Amino acid sequence: MDIEFVRSRFIKHFDGQTGNIYFSPGRINLIGEHTDYNGGFVFPGAVDKGIMAEVRPNGTNTVMCYSIDLKDRVEFKVDDPEGPRATWARFIYGMVQEFKALGVDVKGFNIAFAGDVPLGAGMSSSAAMESCFGCALNDLFADNKISKWDIALAGQATEHKYIGVNCGIMDQFASVFGQKGKLMRLDCRSREFEYFPFNPQGYKLVLVNSKVKHELVGSPYNDRRRSCENVVAAIAKQFPEKKYETLRDANWDELEAVKDKVSAEDYQRAHFVLGEKERVLAVCDALVAGDYETVGQKMYETHHGLSKEYEVSCEELDFLNDVAKENGVTGSRIMGGGFGGCTINLVKDELYDKFIADATEKFTAKYGHAPEVYPVVISEGSHKVC
Repeated sequence: MDIEFVRSRFIKHFDGQTGNIYFSPGRINLIGEHTDYNGGFVFPGAVDKGIMAEVRPNGTNTVMCYSIDLKDRVEFKVDDPEGPRATWARFIYGMVQEFKALGVDVKGFNIAFAGDVPLGAGMSSSAAMESCFGCALNDLFADNKISKWDIALAGQATEHKYIGVNCGIMDQFASVFGQKGKLMRLDCRSREFEYFPFNPQGYKLVLVNSKVKHELVGSPYNDRRRSCENVVAAIAKQFPEKKYETLRDANWDELEAVKDKVSAEDYQRAHFVLGEKERVLAVCDALVAGDYETVGQKMYETHHGLSKEYEVSCEELDFLNDVAKENGVTGSRIMGGGFGGCTINLVKDELYDKFIADATEKFTAKYGHAPEVYPVVISEGSHKVC
């Protein structure tokens, strides 16, 4: 993001004054899909694309907001019980309300913000907004006494209460806690986390966005969650002496013991979840050893599982994964909930240009539109820029 660009718009729309500038990143998740609601591990990292905001207290009880990208202006009172209608402004309103709930005496302020997180790419632009606004509120009104976890939880609560999206905590966590050159293994049950080095010398990390999103009949995510719960219930009945909350508590022998007591579909979905838990841990060990070939192998295994066992891929993403294999890409997989969106790819430097050209040419020829390509670097989390 360009600091001068954001500052020039702030000056233009707020009477020539300047404030403080804050930045919060979007995120990738290298591995660990559909593990969060199964009590497992996710493995995100902050990236070099995000949301930048300039903020200045204005001495009133009114928050004056300007979206640079949308060229839209909204204002609301800090104590307004309803809040603005514009969805983008409700992210700001929600964070204000959540900080007030934490005991922070939030006053009026002027804010202008812009972002370069690609929309619809599964990089969590909404969490970047919440984290950025939270970072600013913490600095300007709370003397930075609000913990990182409370900022992340305020972002999650904003999604739940004011946007109407029942999200998990991974996106806000990654945006707030990110560190340059490090991925984070988050235990979705205990919220314990650990940093792991990600400095792939000689490799690039790149997302390839299919720009498709398949609308499916029914509730595919709920169906898969129900499959996991069905298997947990069957295992708990088979082994009453042990407590099972989620598939995190089950092992391979226990899954095999109930194979004939659950549907084939439920079994294969649970099989993916148990395998994904092991893959996350294997990738962590590989990164400590600097073994990026194993990291890539596990990414391909995850894609296969998401496509064939969990069945959340689609033709376009499987096609991109196949093109990656054909081009010798070290690792490639679908990233996100599924049924469209991006693949995340770990590519050797010398193969990068050919892979991108080949993927673009072949995908365009087959599907009639070009994919979008986003190289990313693992970067710092939410912070004050100046």
